[in-house]
Amino acid sequence: MSLEQLIAQCKKNDAQAQSQIYKLFASKLFSICLKYSRNYAEAEDNLQDAYITIFKKIDQFKSKGSFEGWLKRITINTALQRYRSTGVFNIINEDQIEDVSVEIDDDTISLDFLLQIIQELPDRYRLVFNLYALDDFSHKEIGKMLDISIGTSKSNLARARLILKNKVEQYKANSNSQSL
Repeated sequence: MSLEQLIAQCKKNDAQAQSQIYKLFASKLFSICLKYSRNYAEAEDNLQDAYITIFKKIDQFKSKGSFEGWLKRITINTALQRYRSTGVFNIINEDQIEDVSVEIDDDTISLDFLLQIIQELPDRYRLVFNLYALDDFSHKEIGKMLDISIGTSKSNLARARLILKNKVEQYKANSNSQSL
């Protein structure tokens, strides 16, 4: 069955088609959930909530643009909704700090370590960092998604980068001192 046929069957609440859509996209959507969640269990909850929303709103997909992109947007919004409801962004400090870049110039830092330190960021910084650096949203789009100002988005990104830079430098320093 083609993707278009599966979508059509999902619009008719066909459980088998829904199961196939789930199997086709669950691993990609789960990786998105992991980026926007504090831990594995929360990512699982977000994935389940995203699929509930996807199947409720599948009639709204009009086959314009990518179905996978549509799924991704719902999944991100589902994860972000959890933070909107907890007030993560209520404290807003728009003091601009200098933009920081994180340089990773050697093979001593593993992808697992990078993912770990990103996941350890405070929620407001991690969400903005992921949306901007990993999913290519603009500060204007992030502001609308998170109901924050563009300045707050920029400030949170800069703070996330500063924290990551410090953790990478600390990791490198510890690695260098152990190899001496």
